[in-house]
Amino acid sequence: MKAIELFAGAGGLAMGVSMAGFKTAALVEMDAWACETILENKRRCHPLVHGWPVHRKDVRAFNWESLEGEIDLVSGGPPCQPFSLGGKHGAYGDERDMFPVTVDVIRRIKPRAFIVENVKGLTRKRFANYYQYILLSLEFPEARIRGGEDWLGHFRRLQEMKTARGQHCDQLAYNVVPTLVNAADYGVPQKRERVFIVGFRSDLGIEWSFPRPTHSLDALIYSKWVSGDYWRRHRIGRQRRPAPPETLRGKIRRFAEGEIPPGRPWRTVRDALRGLPDPRSKRASRIPNHVFQGGARVYDGHTGSPLDLPAKTLKAGAHGVPGGENMMVYPDGSVRYFTVRESARLQTFPDGYVFHGSWTETMRQLGNAVPVVLARVVAESVAERLIEARMEEAAPAVAGCGVA
Repeated sequence: MKAIELFAGAGGLAMGVSMAGFKTAALVEMDAWACETILENKRRCHPLVHGWPVHRKDVRAFNWESLEGEIDLVSGGPPCQPFSLGGKHGAYGDERDMFPVTVDVIRRIKPRAFIVENVKGLTRKRFANYYQYILLSLEFPEARIRGGEDWLGHFRRLQEMKTARGQHCDQLAYNVVPTLVNAADYGVPQKRERVFIVGFRSDLGIEWSFPRPTHSLDALIYSKWVSGDYWRRHRIGRQRRPAPPETLRGKIRRFAEGEIPPGRPWRTVRDALRGLPDPRSKRASRIPNHVFQGGARVYDGHTGSPLDLPAKTLKAGAHGVPGGENMMVYPDGSVRYFTVRESARLQTFPDGYVFHGSWTETMRQLGNAVPVVLARVVAESVAERLIEARMEEAAPAVAGCGVA
Protein backbone atom coordinates (compact mmCIF):
# COMPACT_ATOMS: atom_id res chain seq x y z
CA MET A 1 0.00 0.00 0.00
CA LYS A 2 1.20 3.50 -0.89
CA ALA A 3 1.21 6.55 1.40
CA ILE A 4 1.97 10.26 1.11
CA GLU A 5 3.22 12.27 4.07
CA LEU A 6 2.45 16.01 4.34
CA PHE A 7 4.15 18.41 6.78
CA ALA A 8 6.43 15.54 7.77
CA GLY A 9 8.60 17.38 10.30
CA ALA A 10 11.21 15.05 11.74
CA GLY A 11 9.26 12.01 10.54
CA GLY A 12 7.42 10.65 13.60
CA LEU A 13 4.06 10.08 11.92
CA ALA A 14 5.71 8.83 8.72
CA MET A 15 7.75 6.29 10.70
CA GLY A 16 4.61 4.91 12.32
CA VAL A 17 2.96 4.69 8.90
CA SER A 18 5.98 2.83 7.51
CA MET A 19 5.96 0.43 10.46
CA ALA A 20 2.30 -0.30 9.65
CA GLY A 21 3.33 -1.58 6.22
CA PHE A 22 2.75 1.43 3.97
CA LYS A 23 5.33 2.38 1.34
CA THR A 24 5.98 6.14 1.24
CA ALA A 25 5.48 7.46 -2.29
CA ALA A 26 6.33 11.07 -1.36
CA LEU A 27 7.29 12.89 1.83
CA VAL A 28 6.92 16.67 1.74
CA GLU A 29 8.41 19.09 4.29
CA MET A 30 9.70 22.62 3.77
CA ASP A 31 11.72 23.07 6.98
CA ALA A 32 15.43 22.75 6.23
CA TRP A 33 16.48 21.30 9.62
CA ALA A 34 13.69 18.72 9.68
CA CYS A 35 14.59 17.63 6.15
CA GLU A 36 18.26 17.39 7.11
CA THR A 37 17.32 15.15 10.04
CA ILE A 38 15.49 12.77 7.72
CA LEU A 39 18.19 12.90 5.03
CA GLU A 40 20.92 12.18 7.58
CA ASN A 41 19.07 9.06 8.65
CA LYS A 42 18.66 8.07 5.01
CA ARG A 43 22.43 8.43 4.61
CA ARG A 44 22.87 6.20 7.64
CA CYS A 45 20.56 3.66 5.95
CA HIS A 46 18.05 3.68 8.78
CA PRO A 47 15.70 0.82 7.81
CA LEU A 48 12.49 2.80 8.33
CA VAL A 49 13.43 5.84 6.25
CA HIS A 50 16.02 4.77 3.69
CA GLY A 51 13.41 4.44 0.94
CA TRP A 52 11.55 7.69 1.58
CA PRO A 53 11.44 10.11 -1.40
CA VAL A 54 12.03 13.37 0.50
CA HIS A 55 10.91 16.64 -1.10
CA ARG A 56 11.95 19.87 0.59
CA LYS A 57 9.04 21.92 -0.67
CA ASP A 58 5.98 23.82 0.36
CA VAL A 59 3.05 21.40 0.08
CA ARG A 60 1.29 23.99 -2.07
CA ALA A 61 4.11 23.90 -4.64
CA PHE A 62 4.39 20.12 -5.00
CA ASN A 63 3.38 18.57 -8.33
CA TRP A 64 0.82 16.02 -7.18
CA GLU A 65 0.14 14.92 -10.76
CA SER A 66 3.64 13.39 -10.75
CA LEU A 67 2.45 10.55 -8.54
CA GLU A 68 1.40 7.43 -10.37
CA GLY A 69 -1.18 4.88 -9.32
CA GLU A 70 -3.71 4.87 -6.51
CA ILE A 71 -2.60 6.26 -3.18
CA ASP A 72 -3.99 4.37 -0.22
CA LEU A 73 -3.20 6.87 2.52
CA VAL A 74 -2.49 10.57 2.96
CA SER A 75 -1.15 11.41 6.42
CA GLY A 76 0.22 14.53 8.05
CA GLY A 77 0.08 17.04 10.84
CA PRO A 78 -0.70 20.55 9.55
CA PRO A 79 1.14 23.28 11.50
CA CYS A 80 -0.44 23.52 14.94
CA GLN A 81 0.47 27.13 15.81
CA PRO A 82 -2.88 28.58 14.67
CA PHE A 83 -4.63 26.44 17.32
CA SER A 84 -2.07 25.77 20.08
CA LEU A 85 -2.13 27.41 23.50
CA GLY A 86 1.27 28.93 22.75
CA GLY A 87 0.32 30.20 19.31
CA LYS A 88 -1.51 33.26 18.00
CA HIS A 89 -4.90 31.49 17.93
CA GLY A 90 -5.59 32.86 14.46
CA ALA A 91 -7.20 29.73 12.97
CA TYR A 92 -8.47 30.59 9.47
CA GLY A 93 -6.95 34.07 9.70
CA ASP A 94 -3.46 32.66 10.35
CA GLU A 95 -1.31 32.30 7.23
CA ARG A 96 0.08 29.06 8.72
CA ASP A 97 -3.33 27.36 8.67
CA MET A 98 -2.71 24.47 6.31
CA PHE A 99 -6.01 22.63 6.73
CA PRO A 100 -7.39 24.08 3.46
CA VAL A 101 -4.21 22.90 1.73
CA THR A 102 -4.61 19.43 3.26
CA VAL A 103 -8.18 19.24 1.97
CA ASP A 104 -6.98 20.30 -1.47
CA VAL A 105 -4.38 17.52 -1.57
CA ILE A 106 -7.00 14.95 -0.57
CA ARG A 107 -9.30 16.28 -3.32
CA ARG A 108 -6.50 15.89 -5.89
CA ILE A 109 -5.17 12.51 -4.74
CA LYS A 110 -8.46 10.85 -3.70
CA PRO A 111 -6.72 8.46 -1.29
CA ARG A 112 -8.58 5.51 0.15
CA ALA A 113 -7.96 6.92 3.63
CA PHE A 114 -6.29 9.78 5.48
CA ILE A 115 -4.84 10.42 8.95
CA VAL A 116 -4.61 14.04 10.12
CA GLU A 117 -3.10 14.91 13.52
CA ASN A 118 -3.19 18.18 15.44
CA VAL A 119 -3.14 19.76 18.90
CA LYS A 120 -5.90 19.50 21.49
CA GLY A 121 -6.36 23.28 21.16
CA LEU A 122 -8.16 22.67 17.86
CA THR A 123 -11.15 21.42 19.89
CA ARG A 124 -11.34 24.47 22.15
CA LYS A 125 -14.62 26.36 22.40
CA ARG A 126 -13.31 29.41 20.55
CA PHE A 127 -12.55 27.22 17.51
CA ALA A 128 -15.79 25.17 17.70
CA ASN A 129 -17.23 26.36 14.38
CA TYR A 130 -13.92 26.22 12.57
CA TYR A 131 -13.24 22.71 13.87
CA GLN A 132 -16.60 21.56 12.50
CA TYR A 133 -15.78 23.37 9.26
CA ILE A 134 -12.51 21.40 8.99
CA LEU A 135 -14.34 18.10 9.53
CA LEU A 136 -16.97 18.90 6.90
CA SER A 137 -14.30 20.09 4.45
CA LEU A 138 -12.55 16.74 4.85
CA GLU A 139 -15.84 14.91 4.45
CA PHE A 140 -16.64 16.72 1.18
CA PRO A 141 -13.25 17.73 -0.30
CA GLU A 142 -14.67 18.39 -3.78
CA ALA A 143 -17.02 21.10 -2.48
CA ARG A 144 -14.42 23.84 -2.88
CA ILE A 145 -14.79 27.35 -1.56
CA ARG A 146 -16.25 29.65 -4.22
CA GLY A 147 -15.03 33.03 -5.37
CA GLY A 148 -16.29 35.72 -3.03
CA GLU A 149 -17.33 33.12 -0.42
CA ASP A 150 -15.78 33.36 3.05
CA TRP A 151 -15.22 30.28 5.23
CA LEU A 152 -18.46 30.85 7.16
CA GLY A 153 -20.46 30.89 3.94
CA HIS A 154 -18.63 27.76 2.80
CA PHE A 155 -19.35 26.19 6.22
CA ARG A 156 -23.10 26.77 5.81
CA ARG A 157 -23.05 25.22 2.34
CA LEU A 158 -21.17 22.17 3.65
CA GLN A 159 -23.73 21.82 6.43
CA GLU A 160 -26.48 21.76 3.82
CA MET A 161 -24.59 19.06 1.93
CA LYS A 162 -24.29 17.04 5.13
CA THR A 163 -28.03 17.08 5.74
CA ALA A 164 -28.72 16.18 2.10
CA ARG A 165 -25.81 13.81 1.58
CA GLY A 166 -27.84 11.40 -0.55
CA GLN A 167 -28.24 14.12 -3.18
CA HIS A 168 -24.46 14.39 -3.57
CA CYS A 169 -23.63 10.69 -3.87
CA ASP A 170 -21.72 11.30 -7.10
CA GLN A 171 -19.14 13.48 -5.31
CA LEU A 172 -15.98 12.33 -3.57
CA ALA A 173 -16.80 11.93 0.12
CA TYR A 174 -15.22 10.46 3.24
CA ASN A 175 -16.52 8.92 6.44
CA VAL A 176 -14.65 11.02 9.01
CA VAL A 177 -13.93 10.01 12.62
CA PRO A 178 -12.31 12.62 14.92
CA THR A 179 -10.87 11.48 18.27
CA LEU A 180 -9.08 13.25 21.12
CA VAL A 181 -6.54 10.86 22.65
CA ASN A 182 -3.89 10.85 25.37
CA ALA A 183 -0.68 9.27 24.07
CA ALA A 184 0.04 7.85 27.55
CA ASP A 185 -2.95 5.52 27.09
CA TYR A 186 -1.11 3.84 24.20
CA GLY A 187 2.30 3.22 25.77
CA VAL A 188 3.93 6.60 25.13
CA PRO A 189 5.82 7.84 28.24
CA GLN A 190 4.24 11.26 27.92
CA LYS A 191 0.87 12.82 28.76
CA ARG A 192 0.30 14.21 25.29
CA GLU A 193 -3.26 14.95 24.20
CA ARG A 194 -3.79 15.20 20.47
CA VAL A 195 -6.63 15.15 17.95
CA PHE A 196 -6.61 12.49 15.24
CA ILE A 197 -8.98 12.91 12.31
CA VAL A 198 -9.23 9.68 10.32
CA GLY A 199 -11.27 9.32 7.16
CA PHE A 200 -12.10 6.48 4.77
CA ARG A 201 -13.44 7.03 1.26
CA SER A 202 -17.17 6.45 1.52
CA ASP A 203 -17.39 4.17 -1.53
CA LEU A 204 -15.32 1.60 0.40
CA GLY A 205 -18.06 1.08 3.00
CA ILE A 206 -15.53 0.85 5.83
CA GLU A 207 -16.63 1.13 9.45
CA TRP A 208 -13.85 2.13 11.85
CA SER A 209 -13.32 3.35 15.39
CA PHE A 210 -10.18 4.53 17.13
CA PRO A 211 -8.12 1.71 18.73
CA ARG A 212 -8.88 1.08 22.39
CA PRO A 213 -6.34 2.23 25.00
CA THR A 214 -3.74 -0.33 26.02
CA HIS A 215 -2.29 1.41 29.12
CA SER A 216 -3.77 3.19 32.13
CA LEU A 217 -2.90 5.31 35.16
CA ASP A 218 -4.74 2.84 37.40
CA ALA A 219 -2.47 0.02 36.22
CA LEU A 220 0.55 2.20 37.09
CA ILE A 221 -0.90 2.85 40.56
CA TYR A 222 -1.36 -0.91 41.01
CA SER A 223 2.19 -1.60 39.83
CA LYS A 224 3.63 0.93 42.26
CA TRP A 225 1.65 0.49 45.45
CA VAL A 226 -0.02 -2.92 45.29
CA SER A 227 2.26 -5.35 43.46
CA GLY A 228 5.42 -3.25 43.80
CA ASP A 229 6.56 -4.47 40.36
CA TYR A 230 7.39 -0.95 39.20
CA TRP A 231 9.91 -0.28 41.98
CA ARG A 232 11.46 -3.74 41.78
CA ARG A 233 11.96 -3.37 38.03
CA HIS A 234 13.95 -0.21 38.68
CA ARG A 235 15.74 -1.71 41.71
CA ILE A 236 14.39 0.86 44.15
CA GLY A 237 14.30 -0.48 47.70
CA ARG A 238 11.41 0.03 50.08
CA GLN A 239 13.22 2.77 51.99
CA ARG A 240 13.53 4.87 48.83
CA ARG A 241 9.97 4.39 47.58
CA PRO A 242 7.68 7.38 48.03
CA ALA A 243 4.46 6.98 49.99
CA PRO A 244 1.31 7.01 47.86
CA PRO A 245 -0.67 10.26 47.82
CA GLU A 246 -3.48 10.35 50.38
CA THR A 247 -6.02 10.82 47.58
CA LEU A 248 -5.14 7.37 46.16
CA ARG A 249 -5.43 5.31 49.34
CA GLY A 250 -9.05 4.30 48.69
CA LYS A 251 -8.27 3.15 45.17
CA ILE A 252 -5.16 1.28 46.35
CA ARG A 253 -7.26 -0.48 48.99
CA ARG A 254 -9.75 -1.65 46.35
CA PHE A 255 -6.93 -2.92 44.16
CA ALA A 256 -5.40 -4.75 47.13
CA GLU A 257 -8.76 -6.40 47.77
CA GLY A 258 -8.86 -7.86 44.29
CA GLU A 259 -10.06 -5.18 41.86
CA ILE A 260 -7.90 -5.41 38.73
CA PRO A 261 -7.20 -2.19 36.79
CA PRO A 262 -7.42 -2.22 32.98
CA GLY A 263 -4.47 -2.47 30.62
CA ARG A 264 -0.77 -2.16 31.24
CA PRO A 265 0.81 0.55 33.39
CA TRP A 266 1.40 3.98 31.95
CA ARG A 267 5.08 4.25 31.00
CA THR A 268 7.00 6.82 33.02
CA VAL A 269 10.02 9.04 32.46
CA ARG A 270 12.07 6.54 34.47
CA ASP A 271 10.86 3.73 32.19
CA ALA A 272 11.71 5.70 29.06
CA LEU A 273 15.21 6.67 30.14
CA ARG A 274 16.20 3.27 31.47
CA GLY A 275 19.66 2.29 30.28
CA LEU A 276 20.74 5.80 29.31
CA PRO A 277 23.70 7.14 31.33
CA ASP A 278 23.58 10.52 33.01
CA PRO A 279 24.45 13.04 30.26
CA ARG A 280 27.15 14.50 32.52
CA SER A 281 29.04 11.19 32.58
CA LYS A 282 31.84 10.14 30.21
CA ARG A 283 29.75 7.28 28.83
CA ALA A 284 27.20 9.74 27.49
CA SER A 285 29.59 11.01 24.81
CA ARG A 286 29.21 7.72 22.92
CA ILE A 287 25.45 8.20 22.50
CA PRO A 288 24.20 10.45 19.64
CA ASN A 289 22.28 13.56 20.76
CA HIS A 290 22.85 12.78 24.46
CA VAL A 291 24.49 16.07 25.48
CA PHE A 292 23.94 17.85 28.79
CA GLN A 293 22.21 21.22 28.53
CA GLY A 294 22.68 23.47 31.57
CA GLY A 295 20.57 26.30 32.93
CA ALA A 296 17.48 24.43 34.10
CA ARG A 297 15.62 26.02 37.00
CA VAL A 298 12.14 26.06 38.50
CA TYR A 299 9.91 29.11 38.76
CA ASP A 300 6.17 29.84 38.52
CA GLY A 301 4.72 28.23 35.43
CA HIS A 302 8.03 26.53 34.62
CA THR A 303 8.08 23.14 36.29
CA GLY A 304 9.38 19.86 34.98
CA SER A 305 8.29 16.25 34.71
CA PRO A 306 8.57 13.89 37.72
CA LEU A 307 10.56 10.73 37.08
CA ASP A 308 7.81 8.33 38.09
CA LEU A 309 5.00 9.60 35.89
CA PRO A 310 4.71 10.07 32.13
CA ALA A 311 6.38 13.30 31.07
CA LYS A 312 4.41 16.44 30.50
CA THR A 313 3.74 17.24 26.85
CA LEU A 314 6.99 18.09 25.11
CA LYS A 315 6.54 21.41 23.36
CA ALA A 316 8.41 23.29 20.70
CA GLY A 317 7.93 26.45 22.75
CA ALA A 318 7.33 30.02 21.66
CA HIS A 319 9.85 31.02 18.98
CA GLY A 320 11.50 27.61 19.37
CA VAL A 321 12.53 28.08 23.02
CA PRO A 322 11.53 25.05 25.11
CA GLY A 323 9.69 25.62 28.38
CA GLY A 324 9.57 23.74 31.67
CA GLU A 325 7.85 20.80 30.01
CA ASN A 326 11.26 19.84 28.59
CA MET A 327 12.78 19.50 32.06
CA MET A 328 12.92 16.55 34.45
CA VAL A 329 12.55 16.65 38.23
CA TYR A 330 14.53 14.25 40.43
CA PRO A 331 12.98 12.88 43.66
CA ASP A 332 15.08 15.34 45.70
CA GLY A 333 13.55 18.27 43.79
CA SER A 334 16.59 19.10 41.66
CA VAL A 335 16.03 19.62 37.93
CA ARG A 336 17.80 19.45 34.60
CA TYR A 337 16.77 19.65 30.97
CA PHE A 338 16.09 16.51 28.99
CA THR A 339 18.75 15.84 26.39
CA VAL A 340 17.69 15.46 22.78
CA ARG A 341 18.15 11.69 23.04
CA GLU A 342 15.99 11.53 26.18
CA SER A 343 13.32 13.64 24.50
CA ALA A 344 13.45 11.33 21.48
CA ARG A 345 12.75 8.41 23.80
CA LEU A 346 9.80 10.28 25.31
CA GLN A 347 8.52 10.65 21.74
CA THR A 348 9.31 6.92 21.15
CA PHE A 349 11.78 7.48 18.33
CA PRO A 350 14.27 4.59 18.03
CA ASP A 351 17.72 5.18 19.52
CA GLY A 352 19.36 4.85 16.11
CA TYR A 353 17.49 7.86 14.77
CA VAL A 354 19.61 11.03 14.96
CA PHE A 355 18.53 14.69 14.95
CA HIS A 356 20.20 17.63 13.25
CA GLY A 357 20.56 21.15 14.61
CA SER A 358 21.19 22.93 17.91
CA TRP A 359 19.53 21.80 21.14
CA THR A 360 16.78 24.39 20.69
CA GLU A 361 16.24 23.44 17.04
CA THR A 362 16.13 19.70 17.67
CA MET A 363 13.81 20.17 20.63
CA ARG A 364 11.54 22.14 18.31
CA GLN A 365 11.49 19.19 15.92
CA LEU A 366 10.70 16.82 18.75
CA GLY A 367 8.07 19.10 20.30
CA ASN A 368 6.24 19.18 16.97
CA ALA A 369 6.52 15.43 16.31
CA VAL A 370 3.90 12.70 16.55
CA PRO A 371 5.04 9.91 18.92
CA VAL A 372 6.12 7.02 16.73
CA VAL A 373 4.38 4.37 18.83
CA LEU A 374 1.04 6.20 18.70
CA ALA A 375 1.43 6.81 14.96
CA ARG A 376 1.98 3.09 14.45
CA VAL A 377 -1.11 2.16 16.49
CA VAL A 378 -3.33 4.43 14.39
CA ALA A 379 -1.76 3.51 11.05
CA GLU A 380 -1.95 -0.23 11.74
CA SER A 381 -5.66 0.00 12.51
CA VAL A 382 -6.23 1.92 9.27
CA ALA A 383 -4.11 -0.56 7.28
CA GLU A 384 -6.07 -3.48 8.71
CA ARG A 385 -9.39 -2.06 7.53
CA LEU A 386 -8.01 -1.16 4.10
CA ILE A 387 -6.66 -4.67 3.62
CA GLU A 388 -9.96 -6.21 4.73
CA ALA A 389 -11.84 -3.96 2.30
CA ARG A 390 -9.53 -4.96 -0.55
CA MET A 391 -10.01 -8.65 0.28
CA GLU A 392 -13.78 -8.19 0.29
CA GLU A 393 -13.57 -6.50 -3.12
CA ALA A 394 -11.54 -9.42 -4.46
CA ALA A 395 -13.74 -12.13 -2.93
CA PRO A 396 -16.36 -12.28 -5.73
CA ALA A 397 -13.65 -12.59 -8.39
CA VAL A 398 -11.95 -15.38 -6.47
CA ALA A 399 -15.27 -17.16 -5.95
CA GLY A 400 -15.86 -17.06 -9.71
CA CYS A 401 -12.57 -18.79 -10.51
CA GLY A 402 -13.64 -22.28 -9.44
CA VAL A 403 -12.95 -25.29 -11.67
CA ALA A 404 -16.01 -27.07 -13.06
